[in-house]
Amino acid sequence: MPLVDVMLVLLIIFMVTAPMIQRGVEVNLPVSRRANTLDGERLFVTVPTTYRTDGMVYVGSDRVPVAVMQDRIRQKIAGGSDKQVYLRGDGAVQLQELMQVFSSLKDAGVEVIGIVTKAPGDI
Repeated sequence: MPLVDVMLVLLIIFMVTAPMIQRGVEVNLPVSRRANTLDGERLFVTVPTTYRTDGMVYVGSDRVPVAVMQDRIRQKIAGGSDKQVYLRGDGAVQLQELMQVFSSLKDAGVEVIGIVTKAPGDI
């Protein structure tokens, strides 16, 4: 019986600490003088610096190739009336690479694409 109690305590500790351990994708966003804050649940597509070598982007926290990204985006925006996606690109990503992802998002049926920046004082 005492072993069950120990296991339950360990399970509770794990359940409390697991969300704190998870982190998102590290991206060095470009700085803008006028960056608006985003409210609510949003769909983010992140273009990391490795995009030019491997062609992979992040849809939320899932790493996928650009060709698969279109299918994922179609699935995520199919049910809702809000066909918005927010595009984040690392500061070292070239504009041409962002525009390739931008046009792929348009081909997937996205109506509004926001480009995410950060304010100069943000870390």
